[in-house]
Amino acid sequence: MDLSHVSYRYGAAAAAGLAAALVTFAVASAPTRVASRLGMRGLKRRRAIEDSGWGQLEPLVRWFGVRVSGILSDSFRDGLDRQLSLAGDYLGLTPEEYVGFSMVSFLGGLLIGALVGVVMGAPALYISICGPLFASFPYMLISGEAQKRLKQVNRGLPFVIDLMALAMSAGLDFPGAIRQVVEKSSDQSDALVEEFTRILQELQLGRTRKQALSDFADRVPTDQVTEFVNAILQAEAKGNPVSDVLQIQAGVSRMRRSVRAEELAAKAGVAMVGPLFLLFFCIMLLVMAPMIMKLSQAE
Repeated sequence: MDLSHVSYRYGAAAAAGLAAALVTFAVASAPTRVASRLGMRGLKRRRAIEDSGWGQLEPLVRWFGVRVSGILSDSFRDGLDRQLSLAGDYLGLTPEEYVGFSMVSFLGGLLIGALVGVVMGAPALYISICGPLFASFPYMLISGEAQKRLKQVNRGLPFVIDLMALAMSAGLDFPGAIRQVVEKSSDQSDALVEEFTRILQELQLGRTRKQALSDFADRVPTDQVTEFVNAILQAEAKGNPVSDVLQIQAGVSRMRRSVRAEELAAKAGVAMVGPLFLLFFCIMLLVMAPMIMKLSQAE
């Protein structure tokens, strides 16, 4: 083996080791921040630990989160906190623990890549693939949960608005109508029920209706939720009956959902052209191939 090649390999390994040592020193020496685990985020954490196997991994994620808490900038932390809020405070994670979760996933990917690489005979290749791939797993998980949550809220909002309008027409006030939505729900873990439970709790703690609804619109930034919140706030400001406004909003939400369903149905026909063409090609291949083979043998 060429001496220069050996020197290059040892130099690269030394540089990688020095970089890892510097990163470890920076993380270990950075001042830590104590993350708050109260409120809805603490409740989500307790439920995740009790109802799943997250309790086995949570201490390690929390340890890494404390280690990196001092090196995260405020803007980066705010961005991570926004992602977690959109995902409904997924697993009760804090922004620091979000980064810790990615670090744990990255280390797990390196370990799995090394094991698979030893078996397949290419450890460096599989380590370089599995490490970044596993590091992106928490982001994909939280992003998927956020999209799922937004869809749940949009799907259930028209029915909830109808129920609230009916309850207010029967004489209940706005918090009472929200309480009816929460109590009559058969799935307390539904995203919309969780959001209305939070609104009800904030109203009971003394926050104004405008503050509670504005926070709801920030946590679920969809057009349907924004129109719902703006309609209620405008009705309250102008003194219009909220029940009438809710009935109008329910009709608008149902109409928008019907239009959306028609658009998806129209797009589905176009999207099916490709698979149908491939299916037709396969059928023609199965029919014509034996005939072509017989003709070639006859010649």
